[in-house]
Amino acid sequence: MDEVYAFFAEEEAIGVVEIILILVVLIGLVMIFKEQLVSLVENILRKITTQSNTI
Repeated sequence: MDEVYAFFAEEEAIGVVEIILILVVLIGLVMIFKEQLVSLVENILRKITTQSNTI
């Protein structure tokens, strides 16, 4: 168990800059594909609603 703690202690933590860059990329992708994501979620919810009525 000490080896596991030693392994994680040796690893460098992710910096704030890297986290911010990842978030910027994710937000950019959401903005680019917003219409497709909204229509996908609407279709999924519509199918769930129609199929739950048949049960």
